[in-house]
Amino acid sequence: MSTIITHHLMYMKKLKLVFLLVFINLLGYSQISKTVTIGILADKSSEETQPLLAKLQNEIKSVVGRDATVVFKEVLENRFNVATAKTNYQTLLDTDTDLILAFGVVNTIVLYQEKNYPKPTIVFGSVNGDFYDLPEGQQTSEIDNITYLITPFSYTKDLDVFKSLYDYKKVGIVIDEVITDVLPVKALFDDYFSKKESSYTLIPLKDKGNIEADLDGVDAVYIAAGFYLSDDEFSKLVTTVNLKKLPSFSAYNQEDVEKGILASNQPETNIDQFFRRIALNVEAIINGTNPSKLPMYVEYKNKLSINTNTAKQIGFPLRYSLIAKADFIGEEKRVTSDISYSILDIMKGVVEENLSLDAERKNIELSTQDVKTAKSSYLPNVTANATGVYLDPKVAEISNGSNPEFSTSGNIALEQVIYSESAGANITIQENLQKAQQETYNAAELDAILNAAVAYFNALILKTNLQIQNQNLQVTKKNLELADQNFTAGESGKSDVLRFRSQLAQNTQSLIDAGNQMQQAFNAINQLMNNSISTEIDIDDAEISQGLFKNYKYEDFLEILDDPKLRPALIDFLVEEAKRNAPELKNINYNVEATQRNYRLNNTGRFIPTVALQGKYSLAISESGKGSTVPVGIPTVPDGTYNVGVNVSLPIFKQNQRNINRQTARIQEDQLLIQKGNVELTIEKNVNDILLDMINQIANIEISKVSEEAARESLDLTQNAYAEGAVPLIQLIDAQTNYLQTQLASATANYNYLLTSMQLERAIGYFFLMNTEASNQDFIRRINEFILSRE
Repeated sequence: MSTIITHHLMYMKKLKLVFLLVFINLLGYSQISKTVTIGILADKSSEETQPLLAKLQNEIKSVVGRDATVVFKEVLENRFNVATAKTNYQTLLDTDTDLILAFGVVNTIVLYQEKNYPKPTIVFGSVNGDFYDLPEGQQTSEIDNITYLITPFSYTKDLDVFKSLYDYKKVGIVIDEVITDVLPVKALFDDYFSKKESSYTLIPLKDKGNIEADLDGVDAVYIAAGFYLSDDEFSKLVTTVNLKKLPSFSAYNQEDVEKGILASNQPETNIDQFFRRIALNVEAIINGTNPSKLPMYVEYKNKLSINTNTAKQIGFPLRYSLIAKADFIGEEKRVTSDISYSILDIMKGVVEENLSLDAERKNIELSTQDVKTAKSSYLPNVTANATGVYLDPKVAEISNGSNPEFSTSGNIALEQVIYSESAGANITIQENLQKAQQETYNAAELDAILNAAVAYFNALILKTNLQIQNQNLQVTKKNLELADQNFTAGESGKSDVLRFRSQLAQNTQSLIDAGNQMQQAFNAINQLMNNSISTEIDIDDAEISQGLFKNYKYEDFLEILDDPKLRPALIDFLVEEAKRNAPELKNINYNVEATQRNYRLNNTGRFIPTVALQGKYSLAISESGKGSTVPVGIPTVPDGTYNVGVNVSLPIFKQNQRNINRQTARIQEDQLLIQKGNVELTIEKNVNDILLDMINQIANIEISKVSEEAARESLDLTQNAYAEGAVPLIQLIDAQTNYLQTQLASATANYNYLLTSMQLERAIGYFFLMNTEASNQDFIRRINEFILSRE
């Protein structure tokens, strides 16, 4: 019995399976057998719109699936002719068309004026929302067999946003000429501007988009046209507007901003959203829904986009208040200038123009003057005197002509040092001090060059930080949109939205701070180069192994540093090179020589006499009055007399100052030698420390690349998971924060390596960028020879 029951159950299962297969086949047959013919009305097609038509047809077929076989009739164009549009519509009504899709301004107007719609019709026109006269709150057409897809396009709202962006006085509104023929655009704008302080002029766009002659007298341009222009024609239109330095605003989408329009309040093209909505409507109609019951409005959020390159080109100032609400397209920086410096420009500019170095150069000139003063001790000392005397007549009378009552005389005295130990020592001392001062300047110049490099890389890091902070702000905006969508769908609470709004404010502040920090870095560069602080500048990017840094190949350097045999030899060479080039050591050496010369002066030099030649010539110029006549028989004194002599002097004891000076010189020499030893130790330590830093920077370059890529991928996955409600808010914030940090680390790793290289070059007293290629090759040759000699 049990066997019979078992076989019966198996039979029943097989019978059910057969019925199921038959049902599926019948269902598939019924689906395939149902055919829906769709007619399409368009104003005009172009090469740019053909791919969009194919995409729409594929979307409809994909959504409808097995519900029906969809057949598309040939597109009927009206070429912006109302009569042709009516004829095309009637053609579809008279043929085997099951459903009508209508696109464009003219088709929208024609169908809107119809009273009855015999066949299901979907209208997706370019008519601005300002022209729809629908009761407030109405969500469907409520008209049998027709539905409209209405987007948030609005001329008047765009003009409000444009006005908040730029306070125009007279705006030129560029609009397709055919639209002015079928829509009451003039009445719309007349009514709008009657309530505003500004005015407008209508610029109908004709073929090819040439409007240059119509732009005189306007200070801004609102472009509500050009949808049917080719890419080249639209590019010419944009170029014309920008060459006029006119702020422009597009009524369409962000793509226009990417093509050079200054701004738009529309987001990126929502073509996928539109096509999906049309396809879903087609599916609903095929399944029996009357178009009058389908929702009309296609909702999306407006988004202000600004092209920073265009802003720079037309001289349009960008305000900080725009950062939170606008997406910036183009170069992600708010400080732009035609003056762009490379690191070599800044280095050379500092050497030539830096005020601190100018002051140091004056110290060299002053020390040169001290040398001249010392050498002047061996130049003759000539003095001339003239004397006038009035003598008591009584005395003059009895002087026998030797002292007249009135007399004038003059004399010239010469003193010439032939040899002086102190003068010779002073010359030598001052010459050494002058050389020491030159080395002080050399050290200051090396420091200034390093400061220039630090300022350059600091500015690059802050410039990159600004770009990354801007990108992070855009990520936060996207996350806020996801949170809004989840909240609307009931998949998350209001707290997620509020959290991202708070983060948006924080990121905006971070972006403002980053911009200010970058400007401060540019101010520092201007100060170093003796520019006006207000000078707007930019800096060229720096990449390892490229451009000026083509020889900074960290892979080769890492190979040497990573080899335990080669690294000590490299360190020894660099330390020797640093000691040989160090101006600080040369300065000390010159001071030591000056001190030693001072010691010798006060030691054995005190026994060397000073020899000087002296001479004098006197002349009686005039004599009168009593006593001016020499009595007869008394010899007459010549009017002019002279004498010549040699003076030899040797100080025997000078208050013990010689011994004190000698002791002081010895102490000073000892002090300088101690300083020299300390400088040498510091140089050795700096070279070793910087090389270790370079190893760290090289490792950081490689690690940061991996970290950034992993963080970026993690953020993408987390955003998708959050959009689907699979992960909590905090996980998305962590992923975003991690990506921000890895971006900053990766972007600055190269700069930090190059900056550390500059610090090493300062330590060894040799900047490759400031020397010739021949000198650099000779330096590298000496490195290789030194290392090979140690093997």
